[in-house]
Amino acid sequence: MKIFLSLLFLLLLNTELTTAQQLPNILPLRERAAVEDALLQERLEKLLPDLMRREGMDMWVIVAREYNEDPVAKTMLPATWLAARRRTIILFHDQGQGKGVEKLAVARYDIGNLMKGAWAPEQEPNQWKRLVQLIQERNPKKIGLNFSSTYAHADGLTKAEYDSLMHYLPETQKKAVVSAERLAVDWLQTRTERELEVYEQISRLGHSIIAEGFSEGVIQPGVTTTEDVMWWYRERIASLKLEAWFHPTVDVQRANPGAGDSQRSFSQRPGMEVILPGDLLHVDLGITYLGLNTDVQQLAYVLKPGEAEAPEYLRKALATGNRLQDILTSKFKEGKTGNQVLKEALAQAKKEKIVASIYSHPIGYHGHGAGPAIGMWDMPQGVPGTGDYPLRHNTAYAIELNAKVNLPEWNNKEIRVMLEEQAVLTPNGVRYIDGRQKELLLIPRKTTYLKQ
Repeated sequence: MKIFLSLLFLLLLNTELTTAQQLPNILPLRERAAVEDALLQERLEKLLPDLMRREGMDMWVIVAREYNEDPVAKTMLPATWLAARRRTIILFHDQGQGKGVEKLAVARYDIGNLMKGAWAPEQEPNQWKRLVQLIQERNPKKIGLNFSSTYAHADGLTKAEYDSLMHYLPETQKKAVVSAERLAVDWLQTRTERELEVYEQISRLGHSIIAEGFSEGVIQPGVTTTEDVMWWYRERIASLKLEAWFHPTVDVQRANPGAGDSQRSFSQRPGMEVILPGDLLHVDLGITYLGLNTDVQQLAYVLKPGEAEAPEYLRKALATGNRLQDILTSKFKEGKTGNQVLKEALAQAKKEKIVASIYSHPIGYHGHGAGPAIGMWDMPQGVPGTGDYPLRHNTAYAIELNAKVNLPEWNNKEIRVMLEEQAVLTPNGVRYIDGRQKELLLIPRKTTYLKQ
């Protein structure tokens, strides 16, 4: 089995671009399931004990009902479990250093090969009584439950399930109940080294889909609309047996009308526009693959007749956006809060006369992931609660921001250089996952003709 999984990872990480689609290889569903389960097993065996001990949590109880799953529970189910079954209760008990974490399923079934079933209804028909029996036998000092006023991700225990547990739990154990908010958040936001290797492939796939859509194969200037491209992305993602976790956005920015220009729309983010030569296109797109998400914004320029590259002023505008990325990521440091990073980055941008807006967030199991928020579009100076959470190593972030740039060449049009890329905070600093956009995509692509 280990050899089989190793071969799967080699297949996943060492594929080359196909000439037909220019996309990385995508695994069949059966092989995806094997990879996802291997990643989860590694997380449970290696990551979970460290997280529980860091929080001083010797027991973590997660309760999920079918089709109303706790967000954390969904990340702990085998790939072939598309939902919890009836009521699924997961119990983790830290047995101490060197002994590992005991993983039990207080449910009718084993949870795959990950958690052993610990409830026989024939012996004890009441599931709650069996859970309480297991808790009493282990006598934990802290019992973590998933309730939180700050993070929806860590607030998956419903009131009915909480009330039932409290009804059966003896007073002695009730005193041990605490919120597992920080444990749940860190479980969701922390990536293992193997997951980060896989994330490279996932991010490359998302970049490739964007490039394919922003090409002459999809866009015919003067005919194709932004709405056409949005739906092309949806269809393309579905055809690859992937998911879009939000509907893509495609919009244009173009020069303000000058004297004598027709009065067509020149709005910054129109609902639907015909794409024209000279337009600056923007896309916001996210895919889900192998249980992880991407969230990427990139820019493309539609060449005018006779042009071989984008105008220098647009290339400089993109460089301003790249500089803002550098400013933001230079402020990342484990232990700082999201609000601290935001404040420092905005102050530096102001010194450099960059008109900045920053709204970055963790990403992983969820597109807008658990962890420290670094600004929001409607809370540009800081986010109460989630912005006060500290940064952790091995958390992936969507570095999402924009820089406003005035273009005299576009009749003093103010454009927004909207960028978003995945990056991970490591002990050695911030590393972009599969790189970032430093050159505008061109429509059509540059072509080199050989002299005969």
